[in-house]
Amino acid sequence: MKRVVTFGEVLLRLSPPGPERLFQTPTLRTWFGGSEANVAASLAHFGVRVEHVTRVPTHALGEAALAALRAEGVGVRCAARGGTRLGTYYVESGADLRPLSVIYDRAGSAFAEMQPEHVDWEGVLRGADWFHVSGITPALGDGPLACVHAALDAARANGVPVSVDLNYRPALWQGRDPQPVLQPIAARADLLVANPHAIALMLGIATAGTAPEPPDALAETARRVRERFGCRTVAITQRETISAHEHGWQAHLWRHEAPDVLHHGGRFQVRLVDRVGGGDSFVAGLLHALLAGHEPDHAVRFATAASALKLTIPGDFNRVRADEVERLLATRS
Repeated sequence: MKRVVTFGEVLLRLSPPGPERLFQTPTLRTWFGGSEANVAASLAHFGVRVEHVTRVPTHALGEAALAALRAEGVGVRCAARGGTRLGTYYVESGADLRPLSVIYDRAGSAFAEMQPEHVDWEGVLRGADWFHVSGITPALGDGPLACVHAALDAARANGVPVSVDLNYRPALWQGRDPQPVLQPIAARADLLVANPHAIALMLGIATAGTAPEPPDALAETARRVRERFGCRTVAITQRETISAHEHGWQAHLWRHEAPDVLHHGGRFQVRLVDRVGGGDSFVAGLLHALLAGHEPDHAVRFATAASALKLTIPGDFNRVRADEVERLLATRS
């Protein structure tokens, strides 16, 4: 069985039970999540052996976060413990013309204070088949950024392929330019995942600027990412917001072995139940399909369908099996 290692913060999410504004209701629902943790949970449901590396505080909230991952089938034996705060965030789902709204409360969290020496990166990545991280983690502070580079060093030393999801979050980069941070990380990725907006802001590569961007423009963007950063594979996702509860979702995959071919994952129009984790489930679907040896065309179709299904599930984690994704694809062939 293939083994994937993911690295990132686990957050406690609090949301109103429906379309209410925060504190309009006395009840807030709780979930655990976080970009890379979401990828890990989805991979586990696909039957992939996955280990999530993180740091949580030494109290009940930290243990509950790890228990939530274990319940999804994710290994957490390499999780570090320390500090006093678990990062939290608040999500309003929005309604009709009112979009989703997110408030982060993660400064000074146990993860934000994490240092490379908290993890035996060489031991964690020895024998792994893949390592995944997102652009959120290096935005959280000098410690997490140093951890990312320590993990990338260990991945390279062990011959482990690396994927990076740029995952641009404006709130995490206020007053800072993400390009000096993310460009060196992108240059160490075998697989880069992003939407055109993130590619422009975080890598400094101009894109067509239309929504959605046409396939020829996406292929040119992918070739430019390859030329500047050496990424062998580039996946570009595109979301069309019709309303707060209806989105169009599609993705394309480009590989340097066939630079003139752009694989389309299809387009889904989805009535949303919960949009959080949609991009993370795309990453998980793509990693699962590629590690299983599927051709690029099927891999991006599987990933896009997996992501579309996640949008129908409440919470951050994608609790969908691989056979359920294949059944959806079979209805669209």
